Amino acid sequence: MLKEVGGVAILPKHRATCHCGAVELELSLPNGIEKPRRCDCSICRRKGAVVASVPLSGLRIVKGEEHLKLYQFNTHTARHYFCGICGIYTHHQRRSNPEQYGFNVGCLEGVNPFAIPDVPVEDGVNHPADRHRA
Repeated sequence: MLKEVGGVAILPKHRATCHCGAVELELSLPNGIEKPRRCDCSICRRKGAVVASVPLSGLRIVKGEEHLKLYQFNTHTARHYFCGICGIYTHHQRRSNPEQYGFNVGCLEGVNPFAIPDVPVEDGVNHPADRHRA
């Protein structure tokens, strides 16, 4: 759990925005940022974001819902959201746990994800939901 990143305190209710500010989220982070990570699946490799997760109830769209665009691929289970104006990925409903949102740590107000040391990389190429396929 990270209660601060690069001298910035992670608030229990922390604001997150896209680059242009059209989309604003409120994230419930009572324990700070839990399990920040990267993923090497096809989409995450390309976006390169450090992500963490919250329960579905832990993310609230404060403004700009009309600017969010949805992207789905492959199994169409995960729901990836990005700002239709500036293109920044803000969050996604996770495929491995649809009861959670993954969020872009770089969108947290004041947070530089490069200040998080040793961010682990998850094996998204061999996704657990794909293991039933042989």
